[in-house]
Amino acid sequence: MNKQVNSRHSNNKLLPMLLTVIGVVLVVVAAFVFTGKNGTSELDSLPNYTEVKGKIVVDGLKYEKQPHLGSSTAKVKVIEFADFKCPACKKWTELYLDTFIKDYVDTGKAEFFFMNFAFIDRDSYLAASAGEAIYNQSNEKFWEYVHKLYANQGDESKIWATEKFILKFVKDNIAGIDYGQFEQDVKNHTYMFDVKEDFKIAGAYGVNGTPKFMVNGVLLPDSSYEGLTTAIEAALKE
Repeated sequence: MNKQVNSRHSNNKLLPMLLTVIGVVLVVVAAFVFTGKNGTSELDSLPNYTEVKGKIVVDGLKYEKQPHLGSSTAKVKVIEFADFKCPACKKWTELYLDTFIKDYVDTGKAEFFFMNFAFIDRDSYLAASAGEAIYNQSNEKFWEYVHKLYANQGDESKIWATEKFILKFVKDNIAGIDYGQFEQDVKNHTYMFDVKEDFKIAGAYGVNGTPKFMVNGVLLPDSSYEGLTTAIEAALKE
């Protein structure tokens, strides 16, 4: 009789503990599934070069398609090849771009072009295509996007330039564009062909990292500001 009573007491103590453990497990599993779905959804919305259809012919640098600063009659044409996730590109922009514009673009010595070399990760492609979407509305707003996106750049090793981030970032920071059209272009990957075309052309000319610079069609061996200005000054004397 005592054994039966003790058994009942033990069962009564174990049952609530068992239910608590099961409850905790279910909460953890639910949280994992929810997070996994959200993460997968964010990744699924990122573009992939293999999904971009269309024939790409490398038959020149296609200056006319690139965002630009300065006069088309300038003797020197400078291209920067860049990735919005690249920390070195961010550093170059913050340290040198304004000085470069003042000394070479505003003085009529050089015309400056931005060309995508989006290679770090899939969100590089998305950030680049978002930039193309803005450029196709306004060349001026594209350069605002360049400055502000670099200022808000995330960790290079993490996927941060997701569709959700880009849409909110542009809505909060870039005024004066048709946001509805921009949102549609980002979601539909409207300008991904242009991004892939830039990548293929740059690679054909020897670009293998960022930032890289080209002066009058010649790719420079390093990315230093001194190297760039020296090449420009030499081109001006020719």
